[in-house]
Amino acid sequence: MSIANLSPGDKAKVIAEALPYIQRFWDKTVVIKYGGNAMIDPVLKSAFARDVVLLKLVGLNPVVVHGGGPQIEDLLRRVGKKGVFIQGMRVTDAETMDLVEMVLGGQVNKDIVNLINQAGGKAVGLTGKDGRFIRAKKLMMESQEKPGDVIDIGQVGEITKIDPSLISFLDSGDFIPVIAPIGVGNEGETYNINADVVAGKLAEVLKAEKLVLLTNTPGVLDKSGKLLTGLTPRKIDELVADGTLSGGMLPKIASALDAARSGVKSVHIIDGRVEHALLLEIMTDQGIGTLIQSS
Repeated sequence: MSIANLSPGDKAKVIAEALPYIQRFWDKTVVIKYGGNAMIDPVLKSAFARDVVLLKLVGLNPVVVHGGGPQIEDLLRRVGKKGVFIQGMRVTDAETMDLVEMVLGGQVNKDIVNLINQAGGKAVGLTGKDGRFIRAKKLMMESQEKPGDVIDIGQVGEITKIDPSLISFLDSGDFIPVIAPIGVGNEGETYNINADVVAGKLAEVLKAEKLVLLTNTPGVLDKSGKLLTGLTPRKIDELVADGTLSGGMLPKIASALDAARSGVKSVHIIDGRVEHALLLEIMTDQGIGTLIQSS
């Protein structure tokens, strides 16, 4: 049902239900990983932008970290390259890195900034190279199939440090930071970093109240497709061991767990295909998706 079809009384109840959440989260930081269908479907894109602006207007400090997988794949296909993933991470040679930076730091970032600004916000687009606020080094990934073996996946970065001062400065000026997951090395090297990893680490550094990861699924599902919530580290280890969690979900889960263990009060993996999923999660009694607990 669209809110346009609600009676005035029902609309008032919806707004009133949000009051305790507005009070609880006033001046708190919420880091949002924006990706999947929510970045492609025009209706979902518009709803997301309005949700972010509303969160800012009612006193929260939203920080958006975005991916761009479909857009990167489209450009790679147009230039005759094929995307390759190992253990959920994109293999990034020098040519691919140039294309990734073009898509993430340019096309996708500016599209999101424009959407939020059109909705009445004041968004500012950044990559980790701006102010060198995301420092990184080359990621050497251990093979899951052959423990002890190391896999070179190119210009993929591992975060060494995040300087929160730039983000805090923007928040204090009522700006909404929109961050592309690109880091910079000590010698100025450019690194592609998984957006879930950037969002999780940024939530830790900013001491965020919430980390919200938008996905193309209702959340974490068991093998029968049932939504799982209230997950603990032990349960997640079991789900990885039995193959329930694999591929692109692995960095998402790892980032969620790291954030929860490092003081982020709640971490949610929610369905970005649901219109206004962000508001449903943060501002309603029901909430949606998978809650990750620290213990």
